[in-house]
Amino acid sequence: MTTRIEARFAKLKEEGRPALVTFVMAGDPDHETALRIVEALPEAGADVIELGMPFSDPMADGPAIQKAGLRALKAGESLKKTLSLVTDFRQGDADTPIILMGYFNPIYIYGVEAFVKDALASGVDGLIVVDLPPEMDDELCLPALEAGLNFIRLATPTTDDKRLPAVLKNTSGFVYYVSITGITGSAAPDAGKVSAAVSRIKRHTDLPVCVGFGVRTAGQAAEIGRGADGVVVGSALVSAIEASLAKGGGDASVSAVTDIVRQLAVGVRTARLAKA
Repeated sequence: MTTRIEARFAKLKEEGRPALVTFVMAGDPDHETALRIVEALPEAGADVIELGMPFSDPMADGPAIQKAGLRALKAGESLKKTLSLVTDFRQGDADTPIILMGYFNPIYIYGVEAFVKDALASGVDGLIVVDLPPEMDDELCLPALEAGLNFIRLATPTTDDKRLPAVLKNTSGFVYYVSITGITGSAAPDAGKVSAAVSRIKRHTDLPVCVGFGVRTAGQAAEIGRGADGVVVGSALVSAIEASLAKGGGDASVSAVTDIVRQLAVGVRTARLAKA
């Protein structure tokens, strides 16, 4: 069966443009506002939504996403509430792919079997679990794939040709290429190096390759999108949410995110024109 993620990338391939993949943290700045933000993303131009699962020790995340997770936890967000957010989102949107991104600890505590079952029931399409290497596929990756969830793996600038087959073995949906070494939001990617890295990965797989870490502007999205199947933006969005809290959050938070996403959407559509 074709998943929403696979269907979305097939559609975008026909259109000849990269995907705009947006990351926000579930429950940031609070559950109700987070739901409103996620509901507004597709109309603003997001093609795929990554939803962060708040965790108290997010070792791969930079300060912006760390603070977003802590805001969410302080506001009472839990993995159960995150799944309910997806359920509520699905009441009005049956097509936009939703990917849960985060760390294994909250899933382990929830119970892998129960989590996979509940994630599917809520309308989740895929998982990115950054601290589970291929050597631990039995823990979550294989049960998720068996159930029909895509399992998206990260490749980095240090993932060489010897390691890449292991990384790609049970990956599905797309490959997430981390464009810089280090934590999220720490630097801007080099478009030339990114394009070469994407080409190298594509020699090993037919899956789409999306590029994230460090993309903040429409210009960067266009530049990266010329050499990739998708552009992932996260830190810029969660930073906008943080800034909006000085204006009271709520409507200000929703507008802060959607304004940036609209600009980024123009960028990825410019990338399409550059490819033509």
